[in-house]
Amino acid sequence: MKTSDIYKEPGHLIRRAHQMATAAFTEEAKDFDLTPVQFAALIAIREQPGIDATRISDLIYFDRSTIGNVLDRLEKKGLVVRKPGVNDRRTKCLSLTPAGKTVIQKVVMRAPIIGERILAPLNQRERQQFAKLLFRLLRDNGLRSQKIKKRLESR
Repeated sequence: MKTSDIYKEPGHLIRRAHQMATAAFTEEAKDFDLTPVQFAALIAIREQPGIDATRISDLIYFDRSTIGNVLDRLEKKGLVVRKPGVNDRRTKCLSLTPAGKTVIQKVVMRAPIIGERILAPLNQRERQQFAKLLFRLLRDNGLRSQKIKKRLESR
């Protein structure tokens, strides 16, 4: 494989697209000092108040070993609070602060701008097709990953 061939590989293209999407989000959310992962965690907490870190990492498809750092930063920013769990005091249940709720509302208002920046080169039909293909790619590879995980666990 020549060096120039790497630029046509799906993994490379997806990594670059991820960088582009992250840059668009970061630019639009710079007033809130928020990363895409932090925003996803805030949404998960909003949708399921009292959720714990392990469940958040599952919902947003983020590494369990580093989700704690993400949540620490959100807590330091005053966007979430952690309280001991009712059944297991070692588990910390998360909820949004009023400031966290406000930040979500403001970033959600910018979501269409972020999407437009990412998809600007595509026309409406291409955008729909792109989203459909990405969804299928993630869904089907996710199902494949679950099957492999179950197979490995059964050994």
